[in-house]
Amino acid sequence: MLEMRPDCERCGTDLPAEAPGAFICSFECTFCAECAEDMDDRCPNCGGELTDRPTRAAKHHAKSPPSTERRFKRPA
Repeated sequence: MLEMRPDCERCGTDLPAEAPGAFICSFECTFCAECAEDMDDRCPNCGGELTDRPTRAAKHHAKSPPSTERRFKRPA
């Protein structure tokens, strides 16, 4: 099952599991549409292709909750 990470790893934009607009690679690195486009749909971590992440209907969040662990790291 996908983790459904809650934010863009590059810019920190919120990416709710039930909303479209997130892109992932095969390792589930997660980016917003704008960042994915800026990176030519290539993951900067593994070099893999970024593809549309499917959505998860909110009615399924209780049984299969999306991740709450944020991956964005603010620059020092």
